[in-house]
Amino acid sequence: MKTFEVYFVRHGQTFFNRYNRMQGWSDSPLTKKGWHDAEVAGQRLANVPFTAAYSSDTTRAFNTANTIVHSNKSPGLTVKQLAEFREEFYGYFEGADSAQTWFQVLQPISSVRTFHEFLIDHDISESKNAVKAADPFHEAEDHQDFWQRLDKGFNYLIDHSQDRDKILVVSHGTTIRSIVGRYAPDMDITTSPSNGSVTKLTIQDSQISVNYFNQIDKLIN
Repeated sequence: MKTFEVYFVRHGQTFFNRYNRMQGWSDSPLTKKGWHDAEVAGQRLANVPFTAAYSSDTTRAFNTANTIVHSNKSPGLTVKQLAEFREEFYGYFEGADSAQTWFQVLQPISSVRTFHEFLIDHDISESKNAVKAADPFHEAEDHQDFWQRLDKGFNYLIDHSQDRDKILVVSHGTTIRSIVGRYAPDMDITTSPSNGSVTKLTIQDSQISVNYFNQIDKLIN
């Protein structure tokens, strides 16, 4: 039996976050606040004895992860990039205004106007399918595309971990919400996790459970 813990952190604020734009596989730099988000996350996680550290292959996640590792007291910790933990890919809508995009994408399947309202009564998987259906190039990820990728990431963590390991993964808001929605469907994911927040998972013999979601105001040991 092998049990280990994974601390998912959302990257610090970026300029696309600040301007409320769709930011999936596209990238934008951390803002001044974003670097501060990463530093605060590092301070809160400084005493967690991480055995490995990962980020997605986006600059915003990698820079956040390196900032956290710099504050961590675990010796010899370096960040490895895993593309599997990227944000959802929005295809044609990458970089577009978020409010306008969600209104356009969701209208064919719901009367709501915002992504937040949609998640109150719908599974987050439905939003992925709606984005792909609305993408004129049909290149956005739907639910199946997304989880084929994420499952590879989780399999990598399982294959490269030992019993009682504690692992850092810096990832993205919708990715983290999607993970919680799948493995803890009773948790409220209608609000996106804050930049720099921590979501903790426990993986026991390939079974994934969520300890908490979007923690932002406590030191973590």
